[in-house]
Amino acid sequence: MKRQTIIVTGASSGIGKEVARYFLEKGDNVVINSATKRKLEETYEELGGGPNLAMVAGDVSHKHTGERLIATAVEKFGSADVLVNNAGIFETRPFLEVDEDYLDRFLRTNLKGTFFTTQAVIPQMLKQRDGVVINIGTPLVNHGLGGVPASAPLSSKGAIHSLTVQLAAEFGSRNIRVNTVAPGTIRTPMHGAHSDSMAGLALVNRVGEVQDIAEMVYTVAKSNFINGAIINVDGGMGAGHNLN
Repeated sequence: MKRQTIIVTGASSGIGKEVARYFLEKGDNVVINSATKRKLEETYEELGGGPNLAMVAGDVSHKHTGERLIATAVEKFGSADVLVNNAGIFETRPFLEVDEDYLDRFLRTNLKGTFFTTQAVIPQMLKQRDGVVINIGTPLVNHGLGGVPASAPLSSKGAIHSLTVQLAAEFGSRNIRVNTVAPGTIRTPMHGAHSDSMAGLALVNRVGEVQDIAEMVYTVAKSNFINGAIINVDGGMGAGHNLN
């Protein structure tokens, strides 16, 4: 299997950091991104630096950040083979308390970040006649939880799911595949120290680990026949709950 160049946004912690680590350990080149330069530099050092790793700090809601990511990948490694749109935020607030500024936060980071970073990479993938875009979604787009008032972030994630399917249709015949990996509750800094309290949301009665997501992202990235798929990696949360 040839060495590829993987771009991972939101890579300074949690799922993004583990995805970057996983591809590096498998021998690929990786370009990592975070909006926070200091945290990105710490992650760069933690991942070992070295000739197969590069970093670009910047807010992915601005298209020029995506353009810098692609330029860095091509200049340093010669290609941009896989884009993992992991950068995202998630909070809860009751629907009737959501104002325009609050909603815009999620639309900017989650939707615009995914949209414009993908828009930046597609021309390079068309030039290469090959490429994979992997978005990070959530099973909660199709599985509401009454005790989780998250209309703002879920609206942005639902748009990402829709974007996935549409881009898969627009570019699939040109050998560019677009898919979404949708994690359930994963043990990450986003969920804090109380991740295990949410174990019952999954049929397996435990929360997931970042390695579970990294393994699936890697599998999708290396496939040449997965396209337009929304893949739940959620321990069965999308199917039901364990109420014991």
